[in-house]
Amino acid sequence: MIKIGQLNSLKITQITDFGVFLGAYDYGSVLLPRKQLSEEPEVGQLVKAFLYFDSDNELCATRENPIAQVGEWGLMEITSINATGAFVNWGIEKKDLLVPYSEQRARFNEGQTILVYVYTDNASGRIVGTTKFNKWLDKTPHHYKANDQVDLLIAERSDLGYKAIINGEHWGMIFSSDVIGKLFIGKRLKGYIKQVRDDGKIDLSLQKVGVAKMDDLSEKVMDLLNKKEGFLPLNDKSSPDAIFKVFRTSKGTFKKTIGGLYKAGLITIEADGIHLAK
Repeated sequence: MIKIGQLNSLKITQITDFGVFLGAYDYGSVLLPRKQLSEEPEVGQLVKAFLYFDSDNELCATRENPIAQVGEWGLMEITSINATGAFVNWGIEKKDLLVPYSEQRARFNEGQTILVYVYTDNASGRIVGTTKFNKWLDKTPHHYKANDQVDLLIAERSDLGYKAIINGEHWGMIFSSDVIGKLFIGKRLKGYIKQVRDDGKIDLSLQKVGVAKMDDLSEKVMDLLNKKEGFLPLNDKSSPDAIFKVFRTSKGTFKKTIGGLYKAGLITIEADGIHLAK
């Protein structure tokens, strides 16, 4: 069974001067242009190709990787706008992706870069994009607990902070007070569940929370001290940017961590940085 709008492994069934034909099961065969082959083809060889329908509703194959397959999000630039909607650069030559007006949360401008979810429209069978994410998220129960590590995709900016998509399935919020480093729409990163509220909404953190956060950072500090011959040019006076560059954490968390290591007699804190205790 093949999946339109996704990568498929298909067998070469015929070789011609202008390309190869791939077996596409119920769809018959589909041409893959020769210019997309990196080696001499052989009948029966498996080729990984992306399948989509062109404007004439003909099945096409390409070895180009789209920015996002069906069921994925991707950051795409608007190339043109017409009466149907906005067309975005999908990452496939000669095939832009349509984001119909009915699937736009706001009106866009040519040249603008937007986050798009790619899906197959059941009514038309076409692969299209949408910026209306709510109908694709929070459709399944979640079972997150504090300090679970998750994959995040920054999707929206708000007065409260940033809304992020958790594991491609649920909404979560990174409040401004929990932002570390630079965030932007389309950025993918690891994060942690800060708490699940009584109403089911999820607060996120970019570092572990509570004692777990401290323990994790303590291990990183001690490990790096041992690797750096017992000295790091960081202390409680260092800038937040300098601390974040090394440990990807906030200055407040770093200060608490090295304070705990100091009280435990594991390090000394000097004007030039922190040292392993002798």
